[in-house]
Amino acid sequence: MINKSNKNELRKKRSLRVRKNIHGTEARPRLSVYRSLNHIYAQIIDDVNGKTLVSASTVEKDFTEYGGNKDAAFEVGKAVGAAALKLGIKKVVFDRSGYIYTGRVQKLADGARSAGLEF
Repeated sequence: MINKSNKNELRKKRSLRVRKNIHGTEARPRLSVYRSLNHIYAQIIDDVNGKTLVSASTVEKDFTEYGGNKDAAFEVGKAVGAAALKLGIKKVVFDRSGYIYTGRVQKLADGARSAGLEF
């Protein structure tokens, strides 16, 4: 019998291991990324108060592009970065949630940087 590991379970383990050290504060909140097969989501979270400050995703009504590609991820990054700058947030901690930093996750980070966020 072949024992194949579940990739999502392994990702959750990596995410918990990283989250032991990464915490968002009021001065430097956490930019969290979640990607599904069809969409990508980004949130800026203040972990001290337990509040989501800004969010953007490809599911929103004003988002017209297809949500499962790199161009869409770049646009989501720009959107979350622009919304964060309106609230006065310039520096964030990047939480890739156990995903490998390549592809859509990297493009989302590049989009947030191009909007003016620092991490």
